[in-house]
Amino acid sequence: MNTKQRKVEVFSAGCPACEPAVQLVQSIACPSCDVEVLDMHQPEVARKAAQYGVKTVPAVAIDGQLVSCCTGAGPQESALRAAGLGEAK
Repeated sequence: MNTKQRKVEVFSAGCPACEPAVQLVQSIACPSCDVEVLDMHQPEVARKAAQYGVKTVPAVAIDGQLVSCCTGAGPQESALRAAGLGEAK
């Protein structure tokens, strides 16, 4: 049987919040999964992440598509303002 390789890219900043996501992906990856952990501190990785629409890390792309769980919009001005940012206390 000819099994196609699945490309899995994990975008990480190497932070404590990213490590569990990296471990999760690695633990459930199948033998035909090519898992690559990408360091967002590298400019070329950050450019690639932007092309995928990554707004926050950790984020996972499979076969060139950002996984739906990772499509969060990141910090939104409206939410930050609603929380009081920009207003004197």
